[in-house]
Amino acid sequence: MARPTNLAEYEALTGFMSDESLAIGLAYRPEPTDIFISPYSKCGTTWMQQIVHGLRSGGSMDFEEITQVVPWLEMAHDMGTDPAAEQVATPRAFKSHLRWDQVPKGGRYIVVLRDPVDAMVSLHRFMDGWLYERGSISIEEFAGYYLRRGADGYWEHAASWWPQREREDVLLLTYEDMKADLAGVVDRVADHMGQGYDADRLALATRQAEFSFMKAHADQFNDNLLRRIRDPGMGLPPTEVTGKVSKGKTNAEVPQAVRDMLDRQWAETLGSRFGLASYRDMRDALASFG
Repeated sequence: MARPTNLAEYEALTGFMSDESLAIGLAYRPEPTDIFISPYSKCGTTWMQQIVHGLRSGGSMDFEEITQVVPWLEMAHDMGTDPAAEQVATPRAFKSHLRWDQVPKGGRYIVVLRDPVDAMVSLHRFMDGWLYERGSISIEEFAGYYLRRGADGYWEHAASWWPQREREDVLLLTYEDMKADLAGVVDRVADHMGQGYDADRLALATRQAEFSFMKAHADQFNDNLLRRIRDPGMGLPPTEVTGKVSKGKTNAEVPQAVRDMLDRQWAETLGSRFGLASYRDMRDALASFG
């Protein structure tokens, strides 16, 4: 077993998710109250899982890792979970990274948008030392990969969800607004879930989604269970634990050339399609809509 040491080896890596597991996830038929948390990778998915589970469970922390109580829809079968099974609290809630055109229809959807530079750097940090040897792939190299992802990339994911922002069953939020006004975001999530949670439950869910609380319980928000089950199939050695709970301070370490690459990608995709000159424009437009 060996970890990839360059981008070509990483891109050749297989076995992270089985075709069967993906097919079972895509075939799931939701109940109208089911909640799908479907941001792009490293855009606040785990944070939103904690908010949703805190609201529906009254603050229960009775889990080894949050994926046990809010399963990853596409990975559920590979993790030994039946997506249709009863969950520990209601309504059912699922993690996902699916685009709007992919996600099973009939439930309720929460998507968190994030500055693409920050999302990219966070993903690079998360994979470094797990899916490739620590320090072997530079941020410049990773940016090239990030831009080549096509239908699986950040821009296609955002482009699929942006036109759905006026739907009653879709709630679009931003990672930056979660940082700036967590209590306000929890209130909006609670309203979207439609369960009539009282002020005490809202306050508890907010406290348990604060950085200090999640950092103190960091082991419950890592992906050790996922790694333990899926790493052998990818031919990876046991992985050094890397924490997912952080304050998201990433921008300072990004070279200007990388920023320019991502700006051009934005202009050619979300900019040309929706007339949004930048992520800041998207965030402002979403705030005006809300």
